[in-house]
Amino acid sequence: MNTKAIVADGSGQMFDQIAGRYDLLNRILSMGMDRGWRRDLVCALAPEDGDVLDVATGTADVALSVAKKYQHARVVGLDPSGGMLEVGRHKVEAANLSDRVELMQGDAQAMPFDDDRFAASCIAFGIRNVPDRRLGLAEMVRCTRPGGVIAVLELGEPRQGLLAPFARFHVHHVVPRLGALLSGAQEYRYLQTSVAAFPPSDSFAQMMHEAGCSAVKVKPFLAGVAHLYIGKK
Repeated sequence: MNTKAIVADGSGQMFDQIAGRYDLLNRILSMGMDRGWRRDLVCALAPEDGDVLDVATGTADVALSVAKKYQHARVVGLDPSGGMLEVGRHKVEAANLSDRVELMQGDAQAMPFDDDRFAASCIAFGIRNVPDRRLGLAEMVRCTRPGGVIAVLELGEPRQGLLAPFARFHVHHVVPRLGALLSGAQEYRYLQTSVAAFPPSDSFAQMMHEAGCSAVKVKPFLAGVAHLYIGKK
């Protein structure tokens, strides 16, 4: 059996391989900008009351930020990688938020939650790893209450503007090489291909509309290196 072929495809097993250094690598590869992008995502949720769902929670950065900003909210984080969740649980315990942040392993395409369960839902840097993105978005909409925010933060390849060639060089050459050097894992090559394959922002916004989101707003970061998509059920 070709184990490398199994883990190098954006699956939970792939992220198990890099869980221990995932946070550090994100800071370095994004030059620290991912923190600000995540803050904008969290601010966009604005849940009036009730639970918040964080899909592809990984090491729980977003889940923790939501719990800290909205102290009335309980957060449920879902992720397919047991290794990433283990790192996240240590962070939740260290923050003394185990009573309000629950992390669980599961598939974004078949989430184990009732309809209209959450006041808001989000996914940061994870939708491109969902094999059926339309189904993943539809599941987020299904689990969110009417009127609740569905927010998606994702990387993309800039296609226009003066910074576009430099951003593409960073994604295609710097990210996989530096990621492999720092982590000792070739899995970061996957980041290059998955970002390049992600649809343009207008196409993805339309996909959110088709999944059941209304009034989708798109906020680009750094000339389109990342986008924040904000819709409502």
